[in-house]
Amino acid sequence: MSDVINNKAHHRYELEVDGHLATEHYKLNGNVITFEHTDVPKELGGKGVGSKLVQGALDQVRADGLKLIPQCPFVKAWIDKHPDYADLVTR
Repeated sequence: MSDVINNKAHHRYELEVDGHLATEHYKLNGNVITFEHTDVPKELGGKGVGSKLVQGALDQVRADGLKLIPQCPFVKAWIDKHPDYADLVTR
């Protein structure tokens, strides 16, 4: 698994695994980032790729001093399971 990268040109975080690309799509408004949709190819399902992608993206959100709106149900559920990231969430 490679590292999560922020592809700012395409407004998404990316994680390449075994030649497949998992993505976390977002929109940025000032210092608030809205995670809209997580896409993990079926070939990568059940391998923890989505969780690694979200954690890597959220670590970058924290490092960049941004706040988060978890519009994506997968991201919201992940944060619910990892309350140490709840401080990033805004309304």
